[in-house]
Amino acid sequence: MRRRILGAVLFVMASLVAFGQTATPSDTGADRKDARQDVRDTRKDKRDLRHDRRDMRNDRTDLRKDRADLRQDVKNGDMKDAAKDRRDFRHDARDIHKDKRDAHKDRRDVRADRRDVRSDRRDRRVDRSSGVPRHR
Repeated sequence: MRRRILGAVLFVMASLVAFGQTATPSDTGADRKDARQDVRDTRKDKRDLRHDRRDMRNDRTDLRKDRADLRQDVKNGDMKDAAKDRRDFRHDARDIHKDKRDAHKDRRDVRADRRDVRSDRRDRRVDRSSGVPRHR
């Protein structure tokens, strides 16, 4: 009884190992799909980077305006408006810092996506040279 169970378990394990070894190393359709997805990701990350840079420029402009308003209010002695301008100034400075962080992250994402695209292209070239048929 134990011998039958042990034999069945060994047979199942050997079948799984053999099946795993006979499977194709990579599916060309999946490779093409991965490459397309990587290109899309790269485009999206580039767009996000452009938007973050635009936001940073806008925040810098707002920061300059708030600084000028703050100076003008302090000069005029209007402390209530000066306090509001000080809050706006700090808020814009915080936004600039956040946009810089986002831009840096998007830059890293773009680089990683480009690496993925290059890697997928390299893999497709290797598959093509090894005799795996190329499907269009």
